[in-house]
Amino acid sequence: MQQRSIDVLTPSQLNTLARDLLEGSFPAIWVEAELGSVARPSSGHMYFTLKDARAQLRAAMFRMKASTLRFVPREGMRVLVRGRVTLYDARGEYQMVIDHMEEAGEGALRRAFEELKARLEAEGLFDPARKRPLPAHVQRLAVITSPTGAAVRDVLSVLARRFPLLEVDLLPSLVQGDSAAPQITRLLQAADASGRYDVILLTRGGGSLEDLWAFNDEALTRAVAGSRTPVVSAVGHETDLSLTDFAADLRAPTPSVAAELLVPDQQDLARRLRRDAARLQQLHRHALGQAMQRADRLLLRLNACSPQARLQLLQRRHADLGRRLQAVRQQQGQQRTARLRHAAAVLRGFHPQRQLEGLQRRLLALRGRPQAAMQRQLQNDALRLRGLARSMEAVSPLATVARGYSILTRTDDGQLVRSVSQVQPGDAVQAKVGDGVIDLQVTRTRS
Repeated sequence: MQQRSIDVLTPSQLNTLARDLLEGSFPAIWVEAELGSVARPSSGHMYFTLKDARAQLRAAMFRMKASTLRFVPREGMRVLVRGRVTLYDARGEYQMVIDHMEEAGEGALRRAFEELKARLEAEGLFDPARKRPLPAHVQRLAVITSPTGAAVRDVLSVLARRFPLLEVDLLPSLVQGDSAAPQITRLLQAADASGRYDVILLTRGGGSLEDLWAFNDEALTRAVAGSRTPVVSAVGHETDLSLTDFAADLRAPTPSVAAELLVPDQQDLARRLRRDAARLQQLHRHALGQAMQRADRLLLRLNACSPQARLQLLQRRHADLGRRLQAVRQQQGQQRTARLRHAAAVLRGFHPQRQLEGLQRRLLALRGRPQAAMQRQLQNDALRLRGLARSMEAVSPLATVARGYSILTRTDDGQLVRSVSQVQPGDAVQAKVGDGVIDLQVTRTRS
């Protein structure tokens, strides 16, 4: 038997080589196709085919990825998928393992939306710093929307209920389709150029991304951003976002909310007016009271400054000064009379003859006084000496010792012991008695 010169592969080996070749040759790719034979077993995985008019491809989407889908895939639905091409070894069939799936039309629009949004945002069209606040009181409003839609009915109903005095101009326009965006753009630019309106409102009801696509138009978005009149965008529901929402000066989640944000509630205004009127009346009464007080003060000042009043005041001051002058003169006269009398008495007292007679009387009175004074002094000195001797004897420690007491001192320093706290057991002390000194040693102390 002739030996074969080539390697022989098993089916599993061949399938493995083919799988490696497919996975290496095809990275993650996008495929747009129609769904067929959609199956979702209890495992949570999803199996289906991707087909067009001429061919089909088996595909699988595992449970973790399938659980993130925002829609329910159905047979016949056109989708856009992303995944990798591989080979199922057990059957030798190549397939596509999907990691992302979206509806084909919706997905394309979503990508276009994100790309345009990123580009316009990079240009600064959505910068919050350039946006202007709405006027405090809107007097004239332009509403650009479909005249037959639910949005215009909601807006007009809320505006009429909250603030009937508002002037509203409805600028009818298509809000869906290819011609909607150019028409809305022209109406917006015309309303802005007229200078008639305080605010321009762009609005429509909810819908799919395709239904709302007119409000993602680049020209319309640039017109909203470039408008000199403040623009409010209320497109779709709260979860719907459009490029006009980002470019507008204010984005409202719904048309009704936009109407509520644009005008105040007439009932709130009425309550505010009543509060302001009451406050104004209070301020008026306060100002009137202050004015009356100022008038009273000015009247008093005027009366005080009249010629007759000033003359009477001067007369009273003149009379008062006259009385004060008379009193001062009388007081000064009395003081001068008293001083003269005192000076005359002093003069009489210092007459030479009176002084000589006084000295003679003092000399006669003092003749016997020196001896008597010396005798009294000696007697007083003797009495004081005897008193001092008695006092010293009374306070002398020797006298105390002679009566049977002793004086206790420390042997080491001779300090007098007055308290048991000055000695400790074992200290040497001396007791001085009437006829000598006794040496002692402390054995214990007691208080």
